[in-house]
This record gives sequence, structure tokens and C-alpha cells, in this order.
Amino acid sequence: MSFTLIQQAKARLHRSELAVPGSNPTFMEKATSSAADVIFLDLEDAVAPDDKEKARTNIIQALNDLDWGNKTMMIRINGLDTHYMYRDVVDIVEACPRLDMILIPKVGVPQDVYAIDVLVTQIEQAKKREKKLGFEVLIETALGMANVEAIAQSSKRLEAMSFGVADYAASTRARSTVIGGVNPDFSVLTDKDEGGNRQTHWQDPWLFAQNRMLIACRAYGLRPIDGPFGDFSDPDGYTSAARRCAALGFEGKWAIHPSQIDLANEVFTPSEAEVTKARRILEAMEEAAKAGRGAVSLDGRLIDIASIRMAEALIEKADAMKG
Repeated sequence: MSFTLIQQAKARLHRSELAVPGSNPTFMEKATSSAADVIFLDLEDAVAPDDKEKARTNIIQALNDLDWGNKTMMIRINGLDTHYMYRDVVDIVEACPRLDMILIPKVGVPQDVYAIDVLVTQIEQAKKREKKLGFEVLIETALGMANVEAIAQSSKRLEAMSFGVADYAASTRARSTVIGGVNPDFSVLTDKDEGGNRQTHWQDPWLFAQNRMLIACRAYGLRPIDGPFGDFSDPDGYTSAARRCAALGFEGKWAIHPSQIDLANEVFTPSEAEVTKARRILEAMEEAAKAGRGAVSLDGRLIDIASIRMAEALIEKADAMKG
């Protein structure tokens, strides 16, 4: 390990992140009984300009009056380039002790996070707020992706990053067919076989961006979260996208519709088989250590100290979900 040690962000269960428009009190009330780990009440893209102020009032009432149980509660504020943002932060943070986190959209440079940090810190000091708010940032522009490593180090409040695929596609001028989906043109054509036939293999156009954000998160102790999958009538497509991210090392995924919550929770919860294998790895390594060996084989495969770290991380996640 490097001599440079990075402090990990506050641990939270973050398999599913449900987006709920602040302009719809009925949706917010229904969300209280959902199985989502994290809920963000939206003031940005899901709310029309004429409804921004009313949505702010709705969210304050919902956070203060509804029973959200042990869910992590978050608001998505409007962008720093709008005149709505400062009132989003001031009005809601001052009035809502139940609030846990703020989701900052379209972050392009570390200074964007710094600006919100300054404002929130002053409010917490003025109101003697006991619970320190955490931040999640949306990486959804080419500028944000170009600066993702610096953004990951921008604030001690920062806990997580989400990949906002729709605005990212617009920012990079990608030819996207659906929010979070794939495109048949992003594919590889094989060479001809003996019969002159060729096969087409579809690729994931978002893999590079997701992987870059993931690495920045893991390097600096943050939770990487995948963003929306727009076609909520396609559970198979959503599950496939979630599994790809889970395989990379993501902690969870957005749900823009209640039907996607259980899918996310299932994908990002380690299976019993995975947990059992991880425990067997630890047991085998413990026996090897007693025998003075640094590595051992299990089921015909080599396991070593790196195997222990992976097994411990998986078991830690599984135990947290049980809790």
C-alpha cells in the first residue's frame, strides 16, 4: 500500500437512489414506503422553472412532516449557473434537520463544490446544526469528467459521485438512443470466417466514462454510483446496465421509477454464494498463515493477500446490508 492514506467517506447503504420530483407531493409521500436506500428530492431537471419555488416549499414540508425511516435523504439543488441555487440551499438547509446530503448537479471544477461547501458551512454554524451534511456530485459534462480527479478531492463533505449519462451524452455530442442505453452503431465487426460471414458485437459506449469516475472515487474514498436508465419499461435493460456497473465496482444505481428500486437492490447486494466463497477464502488464508504460508489454493485457484482484501470488502458490504 502507498504511504499516502486516504480517509474513506462516511459509510452509507447506497444500492438504490430514487429520484423524486419536488413538485409532486404525492410522489414524495409514496416514496416514504419504498425500499430505496437513498432518496433525492429533486429541484433541478424534474421541475419546471415556474414550479421551482413551490417545489422548494413542498420539499421542506415533506422533509419535516413525513416519516422517512432510516433512509438517507438528499436534495438535488439547481445548478450553480442559475439564480435558484442559493435559495435551494439556504431555505432547505436552514429549515430541515432531517436532511442528510446535497446532490450538486453538473459539477465541472472543484470550485463548484467549494462554493456550496462555504454556504453550507456558514448555515450550519449560524443555525448550530448538529448533523454535518454530506455531498454527492453529478459528473455529467465533459468538463466534469476532465476534472474528475480534482473534484474527488474538493471537499471533506464529499461522499459519492454519480454518473449522469444523459447530460454527459449531450455534452460530448454522443449519439444516444436512450438514457443509459446502448447504440447499435457502437459495435465491432469481426473478420469474415471461412464462409464469409461476419458477426457484430455491441459495445458499451459509457464504459470509459464510468470507469474513469469509478477510479477517481476509489482512489479518494468515495462511493461510485451509476445514474439513470431512462426506459423504465425495460427491466432487463436496466438490470443488464446495473450488472455491468456492479462488476466494475459501483456501489449502486439510480432509480427514476419505483419499479427499478428492487432491481438495483438485488444487483448490488452480494449473493449468498459470493459471501460463502469470501468466507471460505478467509478461512483458507487463516489456515495458511498458521502453517507459515503466504498463499494457498482453493478450488484449484491461487489465493493470496490480495484475495483477503477482496473477500473482506465483500463481507463488509454484505454485513452492512444485513444491518
